[in-house]
This record gives sequence, C-alpha cells and structure tokens, in this order.
Amino acid sequence: MTGDEVAKATAATVSGLSSGFMLDPGTYAAGTERGFAGLDFYFAGRGGVLGDVCADVVTAAMVFFHPDHVRTQWDSCAGIMPREEASAVFAACEARWADEHLADDAGVDWRTLADLAGKVVQGAAAGGAPLFAAWRAVDAPSTEHSPRQAALHQMNCLRELRLARHGAAVLVSGLDLGDAVRHRTPYMAAIFGWEEAPLAEDVPSLWDEAERLTNQASGRDYGVLDDAEAAELVRLCEAATAAVR
Repeated sequence: MTGDEVAKATAATVSGLSSGFMLDPGTYAAGTERGFAGLDFYFAGRGGVLGDVCADVVTAAMVFFHPDHVRTQWDSCAGIMPREEASAVFAACEARWADEHLADDAGVDWRTLADLAGKVVQGAAAGGAPLFAAWRAVDAPSTEHSPRQAALHQMNCLRELRLARHGAAVLVSGLDLGDAVRHRTPYMAAIFGWEEAPLAEDVPSLWDEAERLTNQASGRDYGVLDDAEAAELVRLCEAATAAVR
C-alpha cells in the first residue's frame, strides 16, 4: 500500500477512536469535579499541553474553532488549575476510557497497534503540528501496564497529527474554516463556535481537494512503515473501531 492509501484507510479510526473519550460524559464529570464548567475542560485538557499560552496560540493549534469561542473557553478557566495539570487530568480520562470501552476480547492486539502507531508518531515531522508535538512529548502509558491505554494514547497522537495536516490542507485549498465544519459536521458547528450559514456551491469540491491533500501529507508520515506493517496497521484500525463498547 502507498502511504496515501494507508492514510485514507485509517482515517476514520485515527479521527474517531480517541474522540470517544473526548465526548464521554465521564470526562466532563471529571472536569466538573475540579471546578470546570463543561466545554472549557476540553480546551484546557486538550490544549493544556501547550502550557499557559494565550488564546490565539490555542486557536492556531486547534485550527477549526472560531477564535472568539476559543478565547471565551480558554480564558474562562484560566484560574482553575495550571494548564499542564489540566492536560494530565484529561490524559487520565483518556486512560480510564480505554480501560472501560476498548474490549480485550475483540481480536485486537492492542500492543501491536500501540507499537505501529507509535512508530509513525515517533517518525513524523512535527512542523506545523504543535498539538501533536506537545502530546507526543507526554509520557505514554506502558504497553506492559495497559496495552489498551498505550494504543489509545498513540492513536490520539495520530489524531492530532492528521488534524494538523488537515488544517493546513483546508487552508491551502481556500476553504473557509467555518464552511469546513458546516460541511463535514453541521451538527457540531455551534460547538465549534460557528453560526449557521448557507454553503457555497464549491464547498464540496474544495473539501474533496483538502481531503486529498491531507492524505497526501499524512502518507509521508506513514512512510516509516514497511508494507507488512502498513497492512497490519490498517487491519488493526478496522478491528479497533469494531472493538469499542
């Protein structure tokens, strides 16, 4: 398989697997217990690995959120706890979700998935991917202690890497960021801080071009895998999606 083909074949799992813990009510309950109001924990947790930076830096790193929305959420929780501590709590939620929702008896070799995804993570160039670089620097769970936690951590790093590549591709394609969200996930537009608006006729074609560029850029990241490793990663990604309970 070519790198582009691997990127396309794994895109759904890379984008979706770790989003499970980000959408889980238990994650936000953990934030509420520590004084967060709700969505501000998402920004503090996901973006906290960048440190106590200004909201513009978080906006630049997360790409698809409306800047005013980022600033409101980021600034509102500034005094709750240090940003890096918030990201540690967020990572603990990720580990808990992996233990609770990734089945051990679903035919997935979580250790191998962690190793293969980790090989891509460690070999990828971090340019233009600040959140990826920051999460890559976080200590990963041990495959000896919990292969499921280790696998989800590495898949989340891959998610941040692909999102960075995708953000760059969308911007290069000329697609408006708000339109990108409205087109791909219209039900999430408000959560991203965008108002409803009609889409221009060229949005679908621009989106398709952005996806092509994303897979092309991500394909270079997957180039560290040999053919057998690439095929196994694709297989394990498909199995991992089916293993979520």
